[in-house]
Amino acid sequence: MTQLSFLDDQPKETVSWTGARGPALDRLNVFLPRVGRAYASSRNFDFGPENRTNISCLSPWIRHRLILEEEVVRETLARHSLPSAEKFIQEVFWRAYFKGWLEQRPSVWSRYRLDIDQLIDQLDRSSDVRACYEQATGGKTGIDCFDDWAVELVETGYLHNHARMWFASIWIFTLRLPWQLGADFFYRHLLDGDPASNTLSWRWVAGLHTKGKNYIARSSNIEKYTQGRFSPKGLVDDALSLVEEFEHPLQPMHQSSACDDYGSFGLVVTEEDCGVETLPLSEKPSGICGLLATQRRSPLPIGEPAQIFATNALDDTLERAGRHFECPACRSKAEDWASFLVDWAQSLGVKKIVTAWAPVGPVRAKLDEARPVLESANISLAQIMRPYDQACWPHAKRGFFKLREKIPNLIKELGLNRV
Repeated sequence: MTQLSFLDDQPKETVSWTGARGPALDRLNVFLPRVGRAYASSRNFDFGPENRTNISCLSPWIRHRLILEEEVVRETLARHSLPSAEKFIQEVFWRAYFKGWLEQRPSVWSRYRLDIDQLIDQLDRSSDVRACYEQATGGKTGIDCFDDWAVELVETGYLHNHARMWFASIWIFTLRLPWQLGADFFYRHLLDGDPASNTLSWRWVAGLHTKGKNYIARSSNIEKYTQGRFSPKGLVDDALSLVEEFEHPLQPMHQSSACDDYGSFGLVVTEEDCGVETLPLSEKPSGICGLLATQRRSPLPIGEPAQIFATNALDDTLERAGRHFECPACRSKAEDWASFLVDWAQSLGVKKIVTAWAPVGPVRAKLDEARPVLESANISLAQIMRPYDQACWPHAKRGFFKLREKIPNLIKELGLNRV
């Protein structure tokens, strides 16, 4: 049997990403039979958007927690042993690793946002840099694979993980564009755009996450893993790692709010966690509201597919949560979260607002901006961290290996193993 012969009898499979929990569960059930040896041997191949048979494509739903990481692991282990599903389960835990790592080094995110503002200003001042940037983002570099991926990203909001690595490497080392602008391009368009996974993946390719170890896209590798669809010429075969001027010291993580006695409270849903029915709440909320921070991903325009997915995810969540908690639920378009939340809490007659934990990123920033205004109105804001995050994130202080070796114990601790 050849490496990919098991796919011969599989029909080509496209994926339609709809921001709702139902399609997430449907996709999980379709993919679960392939999680074992089939996935391990084929996951690095990018067959193109017309055939996603070999990969899960679950990341947009997991990113918004329309389906939870622990849910995916539990369902996987209900059908497969840990050794046979190891590669896939490790991919699920990579997201926890990146989130935990950035949570403990938030200055990486702050520095990145400052860099983006400065680099966008540079685009306005330098016609040469802007021309190169626009060729790259417009898919007009003349590098066939890169150009195809740029168009695919903008049109669909998705790229195969291997293609993301190749794209980032070509952006940084062949086109010599700042990695931050590439990360921003991805973050603006990806359905699964995530502050931690996206920023740290780009830093890894650049040689900044694991210092001195960058990722070089090679034509032979691209040709092999796209099955000859692409064979680009002129790629840089060797490149020095970039040097970072700033240190990002490890910081203690913030603590989750206690969740045993809230009394009357309002529940806020954001795009960071659309699984609020499973939050450990002791009481039902008096009301639910949804707030979006998608536009805060970048000073530049956000891709339409990413906006639509996040909006639909929030609307689906509000509809489900309203039924589950049997209380009114609505989505607000307010840009000023602080003023809206004060008025909303007062309309409910509550002095406490509860929300799922928002990791480092735009949602966290919006909540941090709102907190002092809420406090001045005698309204408290509580963020609830999930047990999965509490268990995983402390192991994300250095490289992924430290978390990876803990996966069997974490599975037992969280009760995700086969029963």
